[in-house]
Amino acid sequence: MINRRKTRLVKVGGVKVGGGAPVSIQSMTKVETSDVSAVVSQIKRLKNAGCDIIRVAVKTVKDAQAVRVIKRKIDMPIVCDIHFDHRLALKCIESGADKIRLNPGNIRKAGDIGEVVRAAKRAKIPIRIGVNSGSTSEDFVKSAIRYVKIFEELDFRDIIISLKASDVTKTVEAYREISKLCDYPLHLGVTASGPYDLGIVKSSIGIGALLLDGIGDTIRVSLTADPVEEVIGAKRILSSLNLRNFGPEILSCPTCGRCQVDLVKLVNDLERAIRNTQYARRKDPLTIAMMGCEVNGPGEAKEADIGIAFGKGSGILFKKGRVVKKVSIKNAVGELIKNL
Repeated sequence: MINRRKTRLVKVGGVKVGGGAPVSIQSMTKVETSDVSAVVSQIKRLKNAGCDIIRVAVKTVKDAQAVRVIKRKIDMPIVCDIHFDHRLALKCIESGADKIRLNPGNIRKAGDIGEVVRAAKRAKIPIRIGVNSGSTSEDFVKSAIRYVKIFEELDFRDIIISLKASDVTKTVEAYREISKLCDYPLHLGVTASGPYDLGIVKSSIGIGALLLDGIGDTIRVSLTADPVEEVIGAKRILSSLNLRNFGPEILSCPTCGRCQVDLVKLVNDLERAIRNTQYARRKDPLTIAMMGCEVNGPGEAKEADIGIAFGKGSGILFKKGRVVKKVSIKNAVGELIKNL
């Protein structure tokens, strides 16, 4: 069991962050926020994929005004990402934003920060202090703590903090340091992590290392890719650590020269089949094993809730550790689904 860090509870719309709540998943839209139809379409895709909180970039007053319209068309909390101009944060609060993200690297004046904090306090919404390596030369942790002190002097404590760098080690060290200095919830991520393959590796290492330490209350897997891939990646990280469950987990061997079936095709077929059944939405843990040979296959299949260990031309279906029957390669996936 992971012993999670104790933090304050902060509410982002209807989603609880920190205070022992489940680790939530965030992503960000990748189209102009003023293009309401495109934003709403992307948000609905992200919601269906399992996203809990969505963030939008606000560069102009037109973007800020669009937030009000977007809010009417979606059913998840929306965070407004603000840089350079604190007045955009004020406009977004007027438009009904559920959270504001401020960057200490480019919104520095205490008076400007104070205006946003007071407006957020009146609206009863939280603020994320989001420090990025690309926009500040100051020490990550010092920058965040300096901001926190301004907020606290204004008696505002609905705060979430993030300290993101593209360097995994730097990111992990910063989060570990700040986790000892405050009790605010932490939003985890490795920023500018790159294209899909590289980004998934860096994010899994960085976010995973911190979650194993019990650090982290909400996460974003940042990828140069479709934002749905970010949500899928985040779900896989959380389910791998047993922090949340998102339907069945497939266990399958990497295959070797002993494998006498096309296991890659069978596993892909199984994934597609699960997506089209009620089991894709079940929240209780369920493990399905598909193993390619007789060496580890029977043992792994028996340890799973259900599974098949393949030999030449057929396989043995196991359920809860017991042999159910012999199945053909052709009917293997169907038999698994039928016996779930």
